[in-house]
Amino acid sequence: MFALVVRFELHPGCGAAFDALMARTLEGIRAVEPDTLVYVCCRVEDAPDSRLFMEMYTDRAALDRHERMPATQRFLSERTALIAASRVEYLAPYEYKLPGASP
Repeated sequence: MFALVVRFELHPGCGAAFDALMARTLEGIRAVEPDTLVYVCCRVEDAPDSRLFMEMYTDRAALDRHERMPATQRFLSERTALIAASRVEYLAPYEYKLPGASP
């Protein structure tokens, strides 16, 4: 299992545009990425220009495939104008509870 969290700091007022882009992107992730186990996009309470992603994949290769998908490539390209800063933390889950999965 491989996971990451990403925090995006958006340019002021770009939340709706970012959320719309994310909704379009998730359509592709849901349709063609069986090795993407968890992909959660969150608004951050009391921080309207922040978003937090939690992502879990079967392995690092699944993340690499995810990043090559057309929906993800479009997201990576279009997000540039909306994001002021981002931070990525790569994680190695060793204990977890997921439907149908065990460590």
